[in-house]
Amino acid sequence: MTLLHLFDLDGTLMYGSAAPVEISRQLGLSEEIAELERAFAARQLEPHQFSLAAQQLWTELTPDHVRAAFDGAPWLSGIREVWQEIRERGDYCAVISLSPSFFVELLLEWGAHAAHGSVFPEVPFTRLVDVAGILTPEGKVTVADQLCARFGVTRADCVAYGDSSTDVALFDAVPLSVAVNARPYLVERATHVYEGRDLREAYQLTGVARMGVEAS
Repeated sequence: MTLLHLFDLDGTLMYGSAAPVEISRQLGLSEEIAELERAFAARQLEPHQFSLAAQQLWTELTPDHVRAAFDGAPWLSGIREVWQEIRERGDYCAVISLSPSFFVELLLEWGAHAAHGSVFPEVPFTRLVDVAGILTPEGKVTVADQLCARFGVTRADCVAYGDSSTDVALFDAVPLSVAVNARPYLVERATHVYEGRDLREAYQLTGVARMGVEAS
């Protein structure tokens, strides 16, 4: 059976942080983005409102800032190794995130078959983000269905990895899930639960991994 592994980014592949946080850090706007993150977590902002507000903070953003944010982010260990094994098995791996597409798509360099984020204009910005392209938690399921069609699998063949309320809909839609450093309400919905900083260990919980993880 061919599997499709679906990874969230913020708080899942990235330990204790998120793409908007890392981008804002490069611009000296950590306090400002923290306020937006708190409002979003409290459901005072919808995804499109958060994205518009974040873009307004990032008026000075350049591709160099984006690359520095990506390179300096607190990624889990073993991401590329896990995705390499998934490829070698003949399975598929994809990232689905509410974060900006210009950041999420950089993960294609690490071996993801697909990477979908909220669609933002090219950096530096010359126009406002189109709210129609901003992903929602429910939109993650829509993207997952599109990827299933692309790779010739069904929801029954999917494994979801996530950490927060934005992953609830996807966890409810697929049969196998791994809560990675997750909030309690997602842990309750997960097939497996992982706390740590090595994606190889989370991947092993699915029962399909061949790789071993060296003790650190």
